[in-house]
Order: sequence, then C-alpha cells, then structure tokens
Amino acid sequence: MSLVKFNNGAKNSGLMNDFNDVFGSIFTDALLPNHLITKMPAVNISETNDQYHIEMAVPGLKKEDFKVNLEGDVLTISAEVKKEDKQYKKQEFSYTSFLRSFTLPDSVDAASVNASYKDGVLVIDVAKKEEAKNAVRQIEIK
Repeated sequence: MSLVKFNNGAKNSGLMNDFNDVFGSIFTDALLPNHLITKMPAVNISETNDQYHIEMAVPGLKKEDFKVNLEGDVLTISAEVKKEDKQYKKQEFSYTSFLRSFTLPDSVDAASVNASYKDGVLVIDVAKKEEAKNAVRQIEIK
C-alpha cells in the first residue's frame, strides 16, 4: 500500500489557495483532531422473544483482551491492550482501552449470558427469564 499526497506540499495561488486550505483541512481531519474524537466501539443491540443480542465492533483485538462482567443488573465490557510503538500517518480506530456499561432490565436471566468474538465483532447474548418471554395466546372476542 502506498500513501498518496494530493497536493505534494505545493500551494496554489490566489483564491484556489484559500479554497484548498478550507477543504483540505476537512479531508485531512484538521477540524476534528484525535483528542476530540471519542474512541468508543460502536454497539448494536437487538431483542428477540428469547434474548437480547449485543454486537460490538472491535477490530484488531483478541478474545483474551476482553473482560465481560455482570454485577447485579449492570453488564460491563472492557478491554485493555498494550499500545504498539508505531508511527501512524492516519489512525481512525484504536481501541487500546475502553469500558462500556449497560443496565439490563429485570427480565434477563443472569445465569444465561454467553459471549463470543469472531471477525472483529464481540457478540454477547443475554437470555430472558421464562416469565419475561411473550406468550402468544388467542383472545376470544365476545
């Protein structure tokens, strides 16, 4: 892979110079420096009749890097990885450490929490208690 500089360090003159300065900063993230961007993994949460399904996008980590804890009704997902000594030209994801907590409803079965990690996605399934599952029944119309 090669890095390509769009302007090769040369400045245009006149109005184009100002135009390139404004729009160039947008495309090079000068308006959003790394210290202002939250480095928190994205999460998708879905619900079925039987369980809650949590997916967290965390590329580049190993399953040993994660800690998943359930204390009371709070599910906590954390990871901490030793930072590599690399000099990045551009870095858009870096999950060297994070902590996310989710308050679970009373309807979950705390004994039935399963986690797996594959292809950069941490998946956590939290089963619902039997009484919390929606029972379908036919209602007679009178």
